[in-house]
Amino acid sequence: MALLSVLTPVLALVLCLVVGFLFLKSRAPETSPRGADQPKDTSKKDFRPWVDQDLHDDTEITTGGGDEDEWVEQDEEKDLSHVPYSPQRYPEEIMLQRSKDFYSLMNQRRSVRFISPEPVPREIINNIILTAGTAPSGAHTEPWTFIVVSDLETKHQIRLIVEEEEEVNYRQRMGDKWVHDLARLRTNWIKEYLDVAPYLILVFKRAYGILPNGKKKTHYYNEISVSISCGILLAALQNVGLVTVTTTPLNCGPRLRLLLKRPANEKLLMLLPVGYPTADATVPDLKRKHLEEIMVPV
Repeated sequence: MALLSVLTPVLALVLCLVVGFLFLKSRAPETSPRGADQPKDTSKKDFRPWVDQDLHDDTEITTGGGDEDEWVEQDEEKDLSHVPYSPQRYPEEIMLQRSKDFYSLMNQRRSVRFISPEPVPREIINNIILTAGTAPSGAHTEPWTFIVVSDLETKHQIRLIVEEEEEVNYRQRMGDKWVHDLARLRTNWIKEYLDVAPYLILVFKRAYGILPNGKKKTHYYNEISVSISCGILLAALQNVGLVTVTTTPLNCGPRLRLLLKRPANEKLLMLLPVGYPTADATVPDLKRKHLEEIMVPV
């Protein structure tokens, strides 16, 4: 009993401390758990929503932290002069006709997997790439690289890498629903056109730029910018009568980047086999949505 009378005040004190701790903890502001893609020790200064994070491969790219001298500041770059801009203006009837003609041309565009080995003049491809390079980009950083492959052995190495990964994609990664949805298009992991097409255009996004002095330059909205350039590239191909099929080979980016000796700041976005269609080429009989299904006037 004497021992109990001595311990009672001690136990009461411990109990008060525990209750006080729990009370203070309950009043503390909640903190959300860090997501899998959120870097450690992220501060407001490091938060860069204009740097796309949705395309990952096995190459680490650090857009914040580290030595701040590695990144060029905006005020280190020269100001741009502005010049007059006076594009050609058409009468409304000509505008209407041009809009109809361009829609008619683009409405014939299809994804074609049967591509002829017939040679295509390189100058045509050069002009198509120049056209793709007219796309708008965040702060005019032009964060794109177009690798044009015509070498037979390199094309074959690309095919081996893509088919190896695509077989795993179809058998394991993509899942039954995705594979089932593609079945009506009659696609699989065999990509013969990668050997046959006279050109393969591999479009890389530059997650950041590297200046001649070695400093890094932020590329704002780089993936969106490169995606817009790909749309213009597809229109340019259609304009000259060439065909392609847009492919985004899952899990192939790192190996293709190394094969093509591209720097670590570049990420594969799209792979396009380019050429004329074969004489017996076929495409799925797909229908496009009507205007009222894709446009909402307000």
